[in-house]
Amino acid sequence: MLEVTKATDRLKLACACAMLALTFFLLASCKGYSSRAAVEEMTGGNVARGEAAINRYGCGTCHTISGISGAQGQVGPPLTGIASRTYIAGVLENNPDNMLRWIQNPRGVDEKTAMPTLGVSEQDARDIASFLYTLK
Repeated sequence: MLEVTKATDRLKLACACAMLALTFFLLASCKGYSSRAAVEEMTGGNVARGEAAINRYGCGTCHTISGISGAQGQVGPPLTGIASRTYIAGVLENNPDNMLRWIQNPRGVDEKTAMPTLGVSEQDARDIASFLYTLK
């Protein structure tokens, strides 16, 4: 009976370790996306074009953005680490569809936001999202 209990305990421990490893793998694959190719596939955008679009639309005027020269704005939240955040604007689940929605029509999500609707095109939104999802 004692050996059966030890074997059961070992099996439970092995299952717990496997579940923990799976959880870490899933979290890593969902947030803080692993590669440029992965974010470009996920968003349908291009990281380099996203960086250019961020500069063109003046996002750094209001936001601090890692990797964008001069993007030291203090009006909106810093976008550093946005790929790892659970929510966008505190109300939308952080996923590519919601990121595009927010970038293109922030006031359609939250009418009281300070973020202006800038007329960002669909492709520019995809490119910007692609860049933002590299910010872990």
